[in-house]
Order: sequence, then structure tokens, then C-alpha cells
Amino acid sequence: MRLLHTMLRVGDLDRSLAFYTDVLGMRQLRRKDFPEGRFTLAFVGYQEESEGAVLELTHNWDTSEYTLGNAYGHIALEVDDAYAACEKIKQKGGKVTREAGPMKHGTTVIAFVADPDGYQIELIQRGSRAD
Repeated sequence: MRLLHTMLRVGDLDRSLAFYTDVLGMRQLRRKDFPEGRFTLAFVGYQEESEGAVLELTHNWDTSEYTLGNAYGHIALEVDDAYAACEKIKQKGGKVTREAGPMKHGTTVIAFVADPDGYQIELIQRGSRAD
């Protein structure tokens, strides 16, 4: 078995695709409309689906926003430099919700950003993990 994808419901697919591709540097891998079901699936990632896990962005045409609830945690991305990544994300209009720095009670350098729907994405600086 292997992990294929994580699905996120998004309110505005074009806005979300712009965030994941333009701000976070992922590629749109595939996209398909399902008119009978009134939804679209778009898959984004850093590598092909055959090589690693990706995100499935699900846009239900009749729903413009979702309540995130309190069970969702975050998606984690490894970056070379969390400080530089935050600056780049801010320059591209992204929202940093926790600036880069050592995690509380540890040495791992992390930061958090929010996507347009409010999903949290953790940036973990390569080489700083102490696990």
C-alpha cells in the first residue's frame, strides 16, 4: 500500500489552484469536471502521482465556502529555508500565520501559512528536525 492523495474541499477552485501553483510552486497534474455531479477534481503536487502523494482539490459547484471544523490539523511541506519561504510566500500574496522559527519546546524550524480556504500548511526546514 501507499498514500495516494489528501482531499481538500475548496470554495473557489481557480483561487486555490493559483495558491498551490503560483505561491507554493506545485504543478496542476490533472483536472476533471463532473457536470452530472456538479463538482470538479483538480490534483496538484510536486511530483507525478505515480511517484508520491498529491493533493486533490474538490470544488463542489454549489458551495462557495466550508466550515473547517476542529479535527483538521495541517499539511506539512519540507523547505530548504523556512525564513526565505515565508518571505517568498508573502511576496506572492500568501498569508503567513506563524513566522519561521524554532518550534516550542524544540529546535525544529517551522512556519505556518494558510491557503485561501483557511487550511493550515506547515513549512518544516530541511535539516532542522530533531526527531
